[in-house]
Amino acid sequence: MLDSGRTGPNNVKAVSNSSITGILITGLMRVVLFLAVLGVVAGGVTLSTTGNPAAEAFQHAAGDIGLRIFGAVLWAASISSVIGASYTSATFLVENKPEKKRLQNWVTIIFILISCSVFIVLGTAPAILLVFAGAFNGLVLPVGFTLMIYVAIFRQKDLLKGYKYPVWLIVVGVIGLVIAWFLAYVSFGGVFDLLSS
Repeated sequence: MLDSGRTGPNNVKAVSNSSITGILITGLMRVVLFLAVLGVVAGGVTLSTTGNPAAEAFQHAAGDIGLRIFGAVLWAASISSVIGASYTSATFLVENKPEKKRLQNWVTIIFILISCSVFIVLGTAPAILLVFAGAFNGLVLPVGFTLMIYVAIFRQKDLLKGYKYPVWLIVVGVIGLVIAWFLAYVSFGGVFDLLSS
């Protein structure tokens, strides 16, 4: 949405609607997945803890077709995540202007190719790297959220063109920010434990 150029106070409603729609669809999909697995388990199936319990639930519900459907859904989710993460990284490296779109696309492709090559050479993602990546992801939200709250409170006039967020929304945002930093601290504890061992 923001990449399409719809920014500024006059587009707040469109950006809000887009965000809320994305959150609701994601939440609905997670609830449906949870209920599907719960239905299989409630039906008396014991899922293996060593394999892939989610795939097993689909297989028990719909046989081999269910397993293939699960694989296709997981593949679509993973490929969209890879492209999205690579594109986001490319936007940090290349300015987001129409004349630089081609360069941005090439940086995205190169980022994917390098990541894929490293994965193929290593054969698997190292456990330490996975733990660190998970903990680092836990820091991205509070750091970005802190910046957003700072702008909403202290830089409304120049960065938001005078748009003022409601006080109740800022209060809820600050409470959410405190919770996000606490969770980031807890998640990063695993990295320190791993590095000290």
